[in-house]
Amino acid sequence: MKIIVAGTGYVGLVTAVCLSEVGHTVTCVDVNKEKIDMLSSGISPIFEPGLEELMKKNKYLLTFTLDSKNAYKNADVIFIGVGTPEKKDGSANLKYVYEVANEIAENIENNVIVVIKSTVPIGTNKKIERYIKSKLKNNVRVEVVSNPEFLSQGTAVRDTLHAQRIVLGVNSKQAENIMREVYDGFEIPYVITNRESAEMIKYASNDFLALKISYINEIANLCEIVGADVTDVAKGMGMDSRIGNKFLNAGIGYGGSCFPKDTKALHWLGNFYDYELKTIKAAIEINANQKLKLIKKARKYYETFENLTVAVLGLTFKPNTDDLREAPSLYNIPILLDDGANIKAYDPVGEKNFRKFYPNEIQYCKSLEETLKDADICFIFTEWEYVKNMDISLFSKLMNRPIVIDGRNCFELNKVKKENIVYESIGRSIINNINNN
Repeated sequence: MKIIVAGTGYVGLVTAVCLSEVGHTVTCVDVNKEKIDMLSSGISPIFEPGLEELMKKNKYLLTFTLDSKNAYKNADVIFIGVGTPEKKDGSANLKYVYEVANEIAENIENNVIVVIKSTVPIGTNKKIERYIKSKLKNNVRVEVVSNPEFLSQGTAVRDTLHAQRIVLGVNSKQAENIMREVYDGFEIPYVITNRESAEMIKYASNDFLALKISYINEIANLCEIVGADVTDVAKGMGMDSRIGNKFLNAGIGYGGSCFPKDTKALHWLGNFYDYELKTIKAAIEINANQKLKLIKKARKYYETFENLTVAVLGLTFKPNTDDLREAPSLYNIPILLDDGANIKAYDPVGEKNFRKFYPNEIQYCKSLEETLKDADICFIFTEWEYVKNMDISLFSKLMNRPIVIDGRNCFELNKVKKENIVYESIGRSIINNINNN
């Protein structure tokens, strides 16, 4: 079976590499020459734990090319894994999906199954099938299958190889059988449904998780007012099997490539059909406000950040990724800079991408210690392991004034209480030991 994957971003590349891991020969197609050159030399253009190692392990099963014409020509199965970025109105931009669909229609010479892995609005698979058939250059049969992905950045390889389900939206038994053959090496249960339901499963799943995060953040904000501890609250909630303990970590909101655009896309779709999804609308609003929570907390200690040295720990939207999309750092650092702050930041993975936005405006440090040295306040935006496992006494030893504003609840309060610092987190009590010593 000749498998082609269009797109070498998170979805496309991880899909291709994991298919090779179970023995398939896979060709990846992209329009970006720099990416293809990197991939051909065994280098992943994205940081994702375990991905580059699998690329090298399965290098004889993986091919990377710019030549879509020859790649699609005799394909049996073509996966579309290109981006569907957010438009200004919140809807999904399907430009790249249609570009690939057009290339497929012009070049295929065999009957083919086209699999849409990209997250697309409900009804898109049907439209893409109709579009391809209208543009066909040869007399071949095409069927489009919805096969949404459920990977998370930082755990994408594991999420693909050991997924909790494989969702297939199909219109025929033949398409189902071919897809089962593709996934024969994966011991994962199937959900077989129609294409619209498969598309909705993706949106409903992602948006439910975004709702869960937004809910616990709302509870955390109220905990701060009434004197409760959101960590204990979340623990008590999570022990209920009907609720579960995942996605109940209070913080400064969700980011990344999925939750922000998927909540907005489903909300837009509802409005398009004159139906308002009130819960999704609320999640979007809560998340926007939550990202600025740390700045509001910091204003209690400094009316202005002018000429202050501000330490920033973590730039990416979550650990184990170099992805900055919708990262809180990109919302907070511009405010600090506009206020005249001198920023020192440390993120060993995210620095390269962050430099594209701020090449010279902030000081990029090579260690946690260098970042904290002589700082007047510290913001924690990402819960990297190096932060969670750090020696907390470094705040008081290195900082000019040890004020720590933690957006990810990295430290246990009983340990922080022993230190000579001011410590504010999300949904927990404020610790101010500076004046007690």
